[in-house]
Order: sequence, then C-alpha cells, then structure tokens
Amino acid sequence: MSAVRVHNFAISLDGFATGEGPTFEAPFGHAGMRLHEWAFATRFGRAQHGQPGGSTGVDNAYAERFGPGIGAEIMGRGKFGPQSGPWEDLGTDREWRGWWGPNPPFHTPVFVLTHHPRPSIEMEGGTVFHFIDAAPKQALDLAREAAGDLDVRIGGGPTIVRDFLAADLIDSMHVALVPILLGRGTRLWDGQEGLEERFDIEAVSSPSGVTHLSFTRRA
Repeated sequence: MSAVRVHNFAISLDGFATGEGPTFEAPFGHAGMRLHEWAFATRFGRAQHGQPGGSTGVDNAYAERFGPGIGAEIMGRGKFGPQSGPWEDLGTDREWRGWWGPNPPFHTPVFVLTHHPRPSIEMEGGTVFHFIDAAPKQALDLAREAAGDLDVRIGGGPTIVRDFLAADLIDSMHVALVPILLGRGTRLWDGQEGLEERFDIEAVSSPSGVTHLSFTRRA
C-alpha cells in the first residue's frame, strides 16, 4: 500500500505552523514567510520560483524530497486560501485559485478538505484541485485511488496534519524546526501527547539554524 508522508512542514520553536490572521497578501499571517526562508534559500526552493543558485547542503537535501514518489496531496481549505464559509457567499473571492499562480507546484490531484464542496479546478502542470467534505480516512481512500502506486502527501495546514496524526494515518513526517518564536497562530503539537511512542524520531541540525526532525512509524 502507498505510504502517507508529510514533507517540509515548518514550525517555530514554540510550535506554531502558521501565524495569526492569514490574508490573501499574507498566507501565514503575522509570521510572514519567516518559517519558510530556509527552504526558499535552497537550490530546490529557488528552482521552484524559476531562479538559479541556492544552497546545496542539509536544507536542500530535505527540501527536495517534497516531490519524488508523490501521486496526490491532501490539504485543508486554509492552505488553499484564507476564505471561510460557502463559496457562493464570497463574491469575487469565489474565483480564487490558490496562492501558487496558474502552475502550482503539486503537479498531481490535490484534495482540499472543506465543509463546502465545489466543482474541481484544473490548473496547468497536472494539478487538479478537488474540494471534498470527508473524514481523514475517506479523503485518504480517494487520494490513494488517484495516486495509484505512488504515495500521498499530507500538505497541511497544522489542523489537517493533527487530524491525520490523531487518526494514525501518517507513515513518515519531516518537520523543520525554525529558530523563531511566533507567540500566536495555530500550533502543530496540540493534543499529540505520546506521539513519540508511535514514531522513531531523528534530528539533524543545519548551519541555517533549522533542525530537521524525521518521524518514521514504528513497525
């Protein structure tokens, strides 16, 4: 059976994966892009934005694992956009197609979990956003069918990752612990007491100050 993976999921020292008050202009709220500067500085991160150069060390080695072997992604509505409520009530905002432009970096089917399903959106490069109202196991069944023999990535945000951890559906997880304090926002670890009993955990430090935590499900 295909594996369920989390990659490049950045949190602050105090456990926040996003800041307070996300908007169209600031998808991570008051955190800005500080949680992700480590990835943007890598060769992989710069290539994602059509830029040359970038670091080739530890951070890049983790960042570039994002895509290989992935056949579908599951994300929460909050990762797709800052809106909430029925799409038909959003006016011109209902036409929002994500923060990533016409060719998002997923290149697979993406299942967006929302209490307000809507028609799918087909983007360039093979990304198709499907908006579904489903529990984690139901969503994973759909994503696995779409992924075929490839793996499924749980893309976030933190609430979605917590839900899949609580349902014991994640096989491996890469968390990048970034040396900043946010103080407010949405935390990853709430309600996850005893997680270390289910996973082997490895920590690798980078010269950037980021600590890469790898969680691998115990046999």
